Amino acid sequence: MAQTIELAQTAKRDYLKGLEKRYQDRWQSEKTFQVNAPAPEELAGLSQEEVREKFPKWFGNFPFPYMNGSLHLGHAFTISKIEFAAGYQRMLGKRVLFPHGFHVTGMPIKASADKIIREIELFGADFENFEEVNARIEAEKEAEEEKDAAVSQDKSKAKKGKLNAKSTGLTYQFQIMESIGHWLQYFPPIAIADNNAFGARIDWRRTFLTTPANPYYDSFVRWQINKLYKLGKIKFGERYTIYSPKDGQPCMDHDRQDGEGVGPQEYTGVKMEVVQWSPEAEALISNKVGNRKVFLVAATLRPETMYGQTNCFVGTGIKYGVFAANDQEAYVVTLRAARNMAFQGIITPRGNIEKLAELPGATLIGTKIKAPFSVNPEVYVLPMENVLATKGTGVVTSVPSDSPDDYQTLLDLRKKPEFYKIDPSWAALDPTPVIETPTYGNLIAAALVKKLKIQSQKDTKQLAEAKEITYKEGFYNGTMIIGEFKGEPVQEAKNKVRDAMIKAGLAFPYAEPEAMVTSRSADECVVALMDQWYLNYGEPEWKKQTEGLLANMNTYTLETRHAFQKTLDWLNQWACARTYGLGSELPWDPHFLVESLSDSTVYMSYYTVAQLLHEDSIDGNKPGPLGITPEQMTDEIWEYVFCNGPFPSPSPLPKEKADALKHEYSYFYPFDIRSSAKDLVPNHLTFALYNHVALFPEDKWPLSMRTNGHLMLNGKKMSKSTGNSLTLRESIEKFGADATRLSLADAGDGLEDANFEEKTANANILRLHTLLDWCKEQVTDQAKLRTGPRTFHDDVFENEVNDLINFTQSHYDATNYKDALKYGFYELQSARDWYREVTAESGMHKDLVLYWIRISALLATPVAPHFAEHIWSDILQEPKSIQCARWPTPEKPVDQTIIEAGQYMRGTVKTIRDAETTLLKMMQKAAKGKKVLQENAFDPKKPKSVRVYVAKEFPEWQNVSVGVVKEAWDEKEDKVDDAVVRAKLVENGLIKDKRVMPFIQAFKKRMAQYGAQTAFRRTLPFSEIHVLNELSTYLKKSLNLVDAEVMSVDEAHAHEGEAGYTKSIIDTSEPGAPAFEYRNV
Repeated sequence: MAQTIELAQTAKRDYLKGLEKRYQDRWQSEKTFQVNAPAPEELAGLSQEEVREKFPKWFGNFPFPYMNGSLHLGHAFTISKIEFAAGYQRMLGKRVLFPHGFHVTGMPIKASADKIIREIELFGADFENFEEVNARIEAEKEAEEEKDAAVSQDKSKAKKGKLNAKSTGLTYQFQIMESIGHWLQYFPPIAIADNNAFGARIDWRRTFLTTPANPYYDSFVRWQINKLYKLGKIKFGERYTIYSPKDGQPCMDHDRQDGEGVGPQEYTGVKMEVVQWSPEAEALISNKVGNRKVFLVAATLRPETMYGQTNCFVGTGIKYGVFAANDQEAYVVTLRAARNMAFQGIITPRGNIEKLAELPGATLIGTKIKAPFSVNPEVYVLPMENVLATKGTGVVTSVPSDSPDDYQTLLDLRKKPEFYKIDPSWAALDPTPVIETPTYGNLIAAALVKKLKIQSQKDTKQLAEAKEITYKEGFYNGTMIIGEFKGEPVQEAKNKVRDAMIKAGLAFPYAEPEAMVTSRSADECVVALMDQWYLNYGEPEWKKQTEGLLANMNTYTLETRHAFQKTLDWLNQWACARTYGLGSELPWDPHFLVESLSDSTVYMSYYTVAQLLHEDSIDGNKPGPLGITPEQMTDEIWEYVFCNGPFPSPSPLPKEKADALKHEYSYFYPFDIRSSAKDLVPNHLTFALYNHVALFPEDKWPLSMRTNGHLMLNGKKMSKSTGNSLTLRESIEKFGADATRLSLADAGDGLEDANFEEKTANANILRLHTLLDWCKEQVTDQAKLRTGPRTFHDDVFENEVNDLINFTQSHYDATNYKDALKYGFYELQSARDWYREVTAESGMHKDLVLYWIRISALLATPVAPHFAEHIWSDILQEPKSIQCARWPTPEKPVDQTIIEAGQYMRGTVKTIRDAETTLLKMMQKAAKGKKVLQENAFDPKKPKSVRVYVAKEFPEWQNVSVGVVKEAWDEKEDKVDDAVVRAKLVENGLIKDKRVMPFIQAFKKRMAQYGAQTAFRRTLPFSEIHVLNELSTYLKKSLNLVDAEVMSVDEAHAHEGEAGYTKSIIDTSEPGAPAFEYRNV
């Protein structure tokens, strides 16, 4: 079982947590994160563009969490994307709005209430019989577990129930509710406290609950739904929907325990009348069906192939029922399929399932049935290994001409009839050509089975591939060659065949969930055909407008854009009402409630006015500063505020109050970014696009949406059952806020799942503590630091810091926080570490040390604000909070020549150090092998010096290679034609030189980084000899050298033949990659 780590020592963590609490209290007392629009008089006479320029704003938000528990680390990961952005945008001088509401619409809380009702029935109205009844239940459970353990010889199972009870402590819902009170009042304050402990920059005046629990928000939803209804976006009619029989209503995405995003899959239910039962089935069904005709019903996605049916398959291990459809007919299907049929009008009365008999699949083998539309009027039921009880009806039509699975199964049955216990004559019908395809002919299944070398039904991977090819080839390129629609493309004939079968009474429409869906009340859901209110997503004009919004919206990654495009392609009617749970009433049909995804599509706009309607009052029981009551917020007032509708006359409230609301909304809206986990694209996020298009003017449509993957913990999926789980509060208590925040930033930004590593969080505690100590020490002892003129190393350090400022900013702009942390935190420290090492003899320059400390605080502010605040306010003694500081802008452009020189220095030192290490390993290996070293061979253990050889010219093969690239380069397109490169290399006899292609690839990267013209100049932008001479003091000290001599290759060649000047080493030198030679002295 995976477990989270335990911390051995906590003193440094506790110190940091103390600082965090101090600065959180300061920010709260100073109301640092409360933000309002500029006063109306400040905006008077300004155009929208002028307002944005003079008073820039940023409004970021994320999907509000459902309040049936504490925020976990996955919530924190999504929140962090907006939180980090909010910190950065503040530093750009913008008015930053980061609000946070709470979702309580839907099923979970209501499901909890229903559990209590059931527990009242079990234990009494006041739970007075709990002890007695629970003791009896526990005794029965323990006896059953001990019985099971005795059978399995596993004694641990007998203790499992007791252990589980001890681990949770609270078994029943009433016990949980007694311990926490009402969810709506209990969990939101915890979430607020946890966010504050996290250091989140949230304006809590704007928080709220959904549903009539907050009458102001309820009036907002009423306006939204009424407007959609009047616009014709909400309709009423019969449609398929995922449905919970237990709850008696549709089960939408947020109502589900499992199966979010799963929709109905529609099939054709083919009715195959029983002509003659097998003897085994006859014995089980005799006298049980009355005068009803009995049909095996198969669910098919390919009704057009029914002309070629040669038999029917069932699973021998599946249990089938004979279910009464009505007084005249009965259907042989699985219970799962019957449950779906019972809510689609196929089995009547609705919701009633009457099983007349049960038939094991094996007993159906040999039954003769009619095959609707087939050239073979009657066929036999045969066994198939891959029939699933969890998909379709458990009955499968067999069309071996166009189904690789059916064809291979038929071959298997014919090879081994005795093994499968069938009469060979039952499998005697050959495949009938149904569809002609240009690639595979008219027996596509046989062709693909042969091509993919499929040998049996057990080759499931190859069969799945063959099935996909068969369907696509048949549907998109196939032509019917049999039946009423002979000669027509399959795309056109498919529905015609289906309609003809249904009209003839030989089939019916049937649907079921695409995959398992479980409601929050633990009910396995079905597909129901029912009258309901639905949002008509997918309506052509509405969809076109929404696609236009998406085209102009920043999605940050192509993957997110493609996910939206894919959703827009399939999304259509969505049930927007339910009869059960918590939610706002449907205004024109109060029997229904607005479902949980439909009342939360445009609430981001509500944030802009919430503080004026009910400031610091989550449920709206305390009117805000304008004194507006919920009743005064009519549809007409909302329309005036949000959409420039006419001001109503008579009006429920003074116009100046409505204008105050409108002023805040107009300034902050539209929102600049919404960040979410990627699994909300197929529902909530796309709904938000649709609803904004329908409800708001175009200038108020969303500007951007970004998505992220899910968060793993320690490389594994978070799970309470395995112990690999952390709430936000637990992480802050264990590691502190900033160590948690740094680890969340480091976890990742893409759509792939990110990973929060506890070891990283723990290491961050030490890193933060050490950094604070160092900064404090340097500021306290700054008189000891060097002053006066700048040195070469000072210039390198300053330019590297400024370069990192720019790199970090580019990543904050792109919301890539892992890379922002890399450059603005980790590499910034690496630059300081190098500077500290390389100036060990002369000392660091005071101005640059103080500059680095200041920059390190500023660049870390978005991600680690408490650490940054302590440096800023306590160590640097700045009077205002760092939350009010501006992003640093270097005073002069970064000199890339100096940056390259710095990289060259570090690279050279590493190369020389690595070479010495290699020499030592060679000596050790030689010693083990008892090899005799050459006389006068270099011994790294003895006093040594190094001579560095600097070349001014490149080798000829490199010059030729560069010439080739130049010839293949298109100056206008700024692109290199790789085909021309290869041809020229062949022409110059270099194509087989293994050094060439890696060199050319590296050279092309240099072209991209510095520009083609700079790269073609082929000269280093700095003097190697000068840089190496500046480095010589550090080289001698760090490598323990007696001397470090730098000379040109030409100078070295003048000493050829002398001891310590090896021609083969000298000749390996290239510009930018000096050669070096050790010698003992």
